[in-house]
Amino acid sequence: MTLEIIRTEGLSKSYEFSKGVFSRRKAVINAVSDVNLIIKEGEICGVVGESGCGKSTLGRLLVGLEKPTSGKILFRGEDVAALLGKTLKDFRRKAQIIFQDPSASLNPRQPVGSAIEEGLVIHRMGSKSERRERVRAIAEIVGLSPDQLKLYPHELSGGQRQRVCIARAIILKPEFLICDEPLSALDVSIQAQIINLLLDLQERYGLTYVFISHDLSVVHHLADRVVVMYMGHVVEEAKKEELFSHPLHPYTKLLLGSIPASHPSLRKNFKYTAGEFLRPYGDQQVAGCIFEPRCPIRQKKCQTEMPPLREVLPSHYVRCTLI
Repeated sequence: MTLEIIRTEGLSKSYEFSKGVFSRRKAVINAVSDVNLIIKEGEICGVVGESGCGKSTLGRLLVGLEKPTSGKILFRGEDVAALLGKTLKDFRRKAQIIFQDPSASLNPRQPVGSAIEEGLVIHRMGSKSERRERVRAIAEIVGLSPDQLKLYPHELSGGQRQRVCIARAIILKPEFLICDEPLSALDVSIQAQIINLLLDLQERYGLTYVFISHDLSVVHHLADRVVVMYMGHVVEEAKKEELFSHPLHPYTKLLLGSIPASHPSLRKNFKYTAGEFLRPYGDQQVAGCIFEPRCPIRQKKCQTEMPPLREVLPSHYVRCTLI
């Protein structure tokens, strides 16, 4: 029986901001709304959606970089919000994140070898010589040479910098890893190398991934299960094969229809929906389905009913009144 490593219950995150430079009125934007997820040990859970749909905010919530406005995050049954002292420090070691832009996540004044070692120092793991040996071993595993450990981030290529970030995350031997669009800043040829590296590391260390991406081709290759987000809500969730072969939500069909095909005959025959991504906030919050303004099959009741996420097929969940 596969154990669950992360469970969220009604997880939500909202941000308050001023409606104007001279205005005292505040507006609230809901970045993540009522997300209920179960992430099982050893799986790769892909999270997809347009820019601004809440993918990265969800990832930051799961590793404790953001505090939820409401709801719970349970790590192996323990409420992350209730962790203090040593238990919180242990959680931060076990849950790591790889950011989208390796240049922004590395200190430009710190040699990359010291950046990889920093986590070991903070958690007081090993002597100085043991830490240095551990850094060299991890560097070799991710494809970095000992000479490169003495360099600064600007002296490395984008792919090498991302390898440094991966090494920095796995050196603490985590159990759970958030990959927040780790390929989007890299060339296509380098992306393939990083994908293979992530798969090798998962097999070597038994890692659990939440892989956040807007590239559905990559998610199709990597993920075991896929979660589709729109405007902070999960609109569909299913096993990879089921979701890509039998999508149910109109938004999921829109995403799959946007994947470039190598030949016109291979294109997905899904009706494209027009319109731009527009997140309502404050007094503009909609009462009905969040996708209704763009939906090609919308009906009048979609304007007034916000459908729940429900299981319509075994392990296949959809948020749509018409399905």
